[in-house]
Amino acid sequence: MIKHIVFWQLKDEALGNTKARNMELVKEKLMACANIVPGIVDFEVGLGGTSLECTYDVVLYSTFENKAALDAYAVHPTHEAIKSFIGEVRTARQCMDYEV
Repeated sequence: MIKHIVFWQLKDEALGNTKARNMELVKEKLMACANIVPGIVDFEVGLGGTSLECTYDVVLYSTFENKAALDAYAVHPTHEAIKSFIGEVRTARQCMDYEV
């Protein structure tokens, strides 16, 4: 199995929205990808909060059965469609994929 973890820091304001609103929109858009290809085992999106320590605003924590499933997810049209939105609202991105 493959773990696919991505963190994003968002701009304070972008596309006419506050950071808080864009955090919610990123989560909504990512969750629309939760079952887009066979082989997605786990798919969770978390938002940073004011009561817990965090250095990023949004995290995607997902598990795929294998690299082929992750590769299919990466190029799926639903996933591709949100990349530009996230690109417009983020200041930083970190990603790590690893086998378990």
